[in-house]
Amino acid sequence: QVQLVESGGGLVQPGGSLRLSCAASGSFFNSYSMDWYRQAPGKERELVASINIGGTTNYADSVKGRFTISRDNAKKMVYLQMNSLKPEDTAVYYCKASLGPVNYWGQGTQVTVSS
Repeated sequence: QVQLVESGGGLVQPGGSLRLSCAASGSFFNSYSMDWYRQAPGKERELVASINIGGTTNYADSVKGRFTISRDNAKKMVYLQMNSLKPEDTAVYYCKASLGPVNYWGQGTQVTVSS
Protein backbone atom coordinates (compact mmCIF):
# COMPACT_ATOMS: atom_id res chain seq x y z
CA GLN A 1 0.00 0.00 0.00
CA VAL A 2 1.28 3.43 -0.97
CA GLN A 3 -0.19 6.79 -0.03
CA LEU A 4 0.70 9.85 -2.06
CA VAL A 5 0.36 13.51 -1.10
CA GLU A 6 1.02 16.27 -3.63
CA SER A 7 1.98 19.83 -2.76
CA GLY A 8 3.44 22.93 -4.36
CA GLY A 9 0.60 24.03 -6.59
CA GLY A 10 -0.67 27.58 -6.76
CA LEU A 11 -1.22 30.63 -8.91
CA VAL A 12 1.66 31.73 -11.14
CA GLN A 13 2.00 34.20 -13.99
CA PRO A 14 2.77 33.03 -17.52
CA GLY A 15 6.48 32.40 -17.88
CA GLY A 16 6.85 31.61 -14.21
CA SER A 17 7.93 28.43 -12.44
CA LEU A 18 6.57 26.03 -9.87
CA ARG A 19 7.94 22.91 -8.26
CA LEU A 20 5.45 20.21 -7.39
CA SER A 21 6.28 17.59 -4.78
CA CYS A 22 4.79 14.17 -4.17
CA ALA A 23 5.45 12.55 -0.81
CA ALA A 24 4.99 8.80 -0.63
CA SER A 25 4.45 6.59 2.38
CA GLY A 26 4.65 2.84 2.48
CA SER A 27 7.20 0.24 1.54
CA PHE A 28 9.23 -0.46 -1.56
CA PHE A 29 8.95 3.07 -2.99
CA ASN A 30 12.00 2.51 -5.16
CA SER A 31 10.17 -0.38 -6.87
CA TYR A 32 7.45 1.90 -8.23
CA SER A 33 7.37 3.74 -11.49
CA MET A 34 6.20 7.28 -10.79
CA ASP A 35 4.15 9.56 -13.00
CA TRP A 36 2.69 13.04 -13.00
CA TYR A 37 -0.68 13.47 -14.68
CA ARG A 38 -2.87 16.52 -15.08
CA GLN A 39 -6.52 17.18 -15.74
CA ALA A 40 -7.86 20.47 -16.98
CA PRO A 41 -11.56 21.39 -16.68
CA GLY A 42 -13.61 19.55 -19.27
CA LYS A 43 -10.64 17.49 -20.45
CA GLU A 44 -9.42 13.98 -19.87
CA ARG A 45 -6.58 13.27 -17.51
CA GLU A 46 -3.29 13.18 -19.40
CA LEU A 47 0.19 11.88 -18.68
CA VAL A 48 2.69 14.71 -18.25
CA ALA A 49 5.90 12.98 -17.19
CA SER A 50 7.12 9.64 -15.92
CA ILE A 51 10.23 8.25 -14.27
CA ASN A 52 10.92 4.56 -13.87
CA ILE A 53 12.89 2.71 -11.23
CA GLY A 54 16.07 3.14 -13.24
CA GLY A 55 15.60 6.88 -13.52
CA THR A 56 14.61 6.94 -17.18
CA THR A 57 12.23 9.80 -17.88
CA ASN A 58 9.58 10.50 -20.49
CA TYR A 59 7.57 13.61 -21.19
CA ALA A 60 4.49 14.65 -23.07
CA ASP A 61 5.41 16.65 -26.15
CA SER A 62 3.60 19.66 -24.74
CA VAL A 63 5.98 19.94 -21.78
CA LYS A 64 9.30 18.75 -23.22
CA GLY A 65 12.06 21.21 -22.51
CA ARG A 66 10.00 22.98 -19.85
CA PHE A 67 9.22 20.35 -17.21
CA THR A 68 11.60 18.04 -15.36
CA ILE A 69 10.60 15.01 -13.31
CA SER A 70 12.93 13.63 -10.65
CA ARG A 71 12.80 11.27 -7.70
CA ASP A 72 14.60 10.88 -4.39
CA ASN A 73 14.17 7.29 -3.27
CA ALA A 74 15.78 7.89 0.12
CA LYS A 75 13.17 10.55 0.91
CA LYS A 76 10.35 8.78 -0.95
CA MET A 77 9.72 11.92 -2.97
CA VAL A 78 8.95 12.72 -6.58
CA TYR A 79 9.21 16.21 -8.00
CA LEU A 80 8.00 18.05 -11.06
CA GLN A 81 9.91 21.22 -11.86
CA MET A 82 7.79 23.33 -14.18
CA ASN A 83 9.36 26.27 -15.99
CA SER A 84 8.10 28.67 -18.65
CA LEU A 85 4.55 27.96 -17.58
CA LYS A 86 1.72 28.71 -19.98
CA PRO A 87 -1.99 29.28 -19.37
CA GLU A 88 -2.68 25.92 -21.01
CA ASP A 89 -0.71 24.25 -18.20
CA THR A 90 -3.55 25.15 -15.84
CA ALA A 91 -4.90 21.92 -14.36
CA VAL A 92 -5.05 19.72 -11.31
CA TYR A 93 -1.80 17.78 -11.16
CA TYR A 94 -1.78 14.23 -9.82
CA CYS A 95 1.01 11.94 -8.74
CA LYS A 96 0.71 8.22 -9.53
CA ALA A 97 2.71 5.21 -8.36
CA SER A 98 2.63 2.04 -10.44
CA LEU A 99 3.86 -1.48 -9.80
CA GLY A 100 2.62 -3.94 -12.38
CA PRO A 101 -1.19 -3.72 -12.51
CA VAL A 102 -1.42 -1.83 -9.22
CA ASN A 103 -1.77 1.94 -9.26
CA TYR A 104 -1.97 4.47 -6.46
CA TRP A 105 -3.05 8.09 -6.91
CA GLY A 106 -2.68 11.22 -4.86
CA GLN A 107 -5.47 13.73 -4.29
CA GLY A 108 -4.03 16.32 -6.68
CA THR A 109 -2.79 19.88 -6.45
CA GLN A 110 -4.16 22.82 -8.43
CA VAL A 111 -1.87 24.76 -10.74
CA THR A 112 -3.25 27.96 -12.25
CA VAL A 113 -1.26 29.96 -14.78
CA SER A 114 -2.78 33.38 -15.26
CA SER A 115 -1.88 37.03 -15.34
